[in-house]
Amino acid sequence: MLEAQVIVKVREGLHARPAVQFAKLAREFDSALKIGRGDTWADAKSAVKLILLGVKHDNQIMLRAEGEDEREAIDRLTRFLSDAGAMAQGAADQGAPAVNGHGTANRPSDAQPMPGHGLWAPDTVAPMSASALRGVPASEGLAFGSALVYLREELAVDRQFVQQHEIAGESTRFAAALESTLTALAEPGGGAAQCAMGSEILEAIAQIARGDDYAGAIGDLIAAKWSAAAATLKCGQDLAFAFESLTDEYLRSRADDIRGLTRAIAAVLLGKQQRSLRDIGAPSIILADELSAPDLARANWRNILGIVCLSGSATSHVAIIACAHGIPAVLGLPLDKERLRSVSRLSMDGSSGDVWLDPSDEHENEMSRRIDAQREQQSGLLAYRHVEPGTRDGRKIQVAANMGSLSELEAAQQAGAMGVGLFRTELLFMERQRVPTEDEQYEVYARLARAFNPWSVIIRTLDAGGDKPLPGIRLPKEENPFLGWRGIRMSLDCPEVFEPQLRALLRAAARGNLCVMLPMVADLEEIRRTKAIIGRLAAELTGAGIPHAIPKLGIMIETPAAVLTADLLAQEADFFSIGTNDLTQYIMAADRMNPRLASLHKTGHPAVIQAIRLVCEAAKRASISVGVCGEAASKPHMIPIFVNLGVDELSMSPNSILRAKKVVMEMQPPGEG
Repeated sequence: MLEAQVIVKVREGLHARPAVQFAKLAREFDSALKIGRGDTWADAKSAVKLILLGVKHDNQIMLRAEGEDEREAIDRLTRFLSDAGAMAQGAADQGAPAVNGHGTANRPSDAQPMPGHGLWAPDTVAPMSASALRGVPASEGLAFGSALVYLREELAVDRQFVQQHEIAGESTRFAAALESTLTALAEPGGGAAQCAMGSEILEAIAQIARGDDYAGAIGDLIAAKWSAAAATLKCGQDLAFAFESLTDEYLRSRADDIRGLTRAIAAVLLGKQQRSLRDIGAPSIILADELSAPDLARANWRNILGIVCLSGSATSHVAIIACAHGIPAVLGLPLDKERLRSVSRLSMDGSSGDVWLDPSDEHENEMSRRIDAQREQQSGLLAYRHVEPGTRDGRKIQVAANMGSLSELEAAQQAGAMGVGLFRTELLFMERQRVPTEDEQYEVYARLARAFNPWSVIIRTLDAGGDKPLPGIRLPKEENPFLGWRGIRMSLDCPEVFEPQLRALLRAAARGNLCVMLPMVADLEEIRRTKAIIGRLAAELTGAGIPHAIPKLGIMIETPAAVLTADLLAQEADFFSIGTNDLTQYIMAADRMNPRLASLHKTGHPAVIQAIRLVCEAAKRASISVGVCGEAASKPHMIPIFVNLGVDELSMSPNSILRAKKVVMEMQPPGEG
């Protein structure tokens, strides 16, 4: 038996989606695997038991493995738990920002917008004067209109028990009802496709539903002569109660999903036709006693102006999905069901949690003026979609997108991205339990190159290491992975990983303006060795008659060594890209994951600014371009600093592109203003 203590770095801990992925990974091993938190232990192969264990970010847990493959199991599970970005690749929603009917989603200027929704503006109009009920603000935005009251019919079984000879038939009926329900949930709703975030949530629910703690428990009751419907309602109620008994609000809210799924399956078994949000025929605000992710799975989002619910919290999946679709939502509204039934119209402010029932015409006119004011501000940003920004003194600045997967392609194009300043290839590796093949990588890189041509698409080679463990790549345990075997250091030592990626990049370079960028460069020889490999691979491709091109080769400026030798590196590199996250961390000797050091981890610190100045001056002397692809590139107060230092390209999340273009266009020349 082996045991290992681990500090959990998965963002938000082992909630539904990470727990499902962790359990899936654990089931690849034959060993018995458990996780201990305090005095409580859970089966690591059961997603539900992991969720109920309530493991949070920065919790210390104990991993226990017993079996022939216990060492490999401990190693891989530890790497998963230690990875802050273990679930990051699925977090971005790709829906287009939209204004539906009498509603508009907006976000304040100091808020972090949901991925894919960059059209927001501060609400500058005075608060509404009419009295309001106040619930929990769950998704920002304003809306008013007709209320669609959504109340569920109570489900009751016709019989609780069956005869011995009926058990097999009940088991078959339950299995069919479970699969048909999950299939229906996966189908897109009328009028709009399910967002990426919603799809992830539903996939996690499906994994839980098929597991021993749900389908397995229902099967056990059926074997004990319970009817399929009675067993489903009983096990669903018990599991929902288990979630509701937890102290953590986020985990408690998962009970809503279990109840929603259970109702859907039981309705199929009982032959009941449940009301569906897919059938909304006119723009309306949903007013419900209770909603869950399964209820919203097939909703016609084009006709949903807003969501108001008597239950739920800001951490519920309803809130998450509403945010991802840009739909205002207020949950936990203090209103009795009888009053709810009589509401015909309402207005809402998802930012404050205020809801007005059957408002007056004057009130709706006031709300309409507020929405119009926000639309005007949003339209102002939309005007920058096709703008190629330049400063008032004539400098052209490229504003590009940071991306991690093709699922972000549409959002980047809609935001007017001028190419891709950083494509993180490690997500291609995270999505699989093995290293992706050359052809699999080529298809992704080539599609990007074609999509943005003639704008440049900068692909960063694999940036993996002890702090970014990846399936299929065995990495050593390191005391300080941020200073360890990572980035270009690892790639050069692993030709079986690096060379297929470079071949795929050479082939894709023939499809558009594709550039290659090396991460974590600290030494001139790292660039030269990579160039030699590229030359050899290009010769092999030529000999095989395979179309390819030699892309520009740039480097990430993240290490103090790269800053201090920038003049030397510029002789070999075709361009520089400054990764402000790591550069700030290394310059300030302050771990960016340590909240106690947040006051030191500032890109605007004079030491970091001086480092960026040195890099820009070296790039100018060598006549090569320099970009910034860290988070700071999207900050309005940092953009003028970067541009005035000599930065040519700013690369950021798609939701920040329009605002960044506006900031650049409004910049005063140095010395003015």
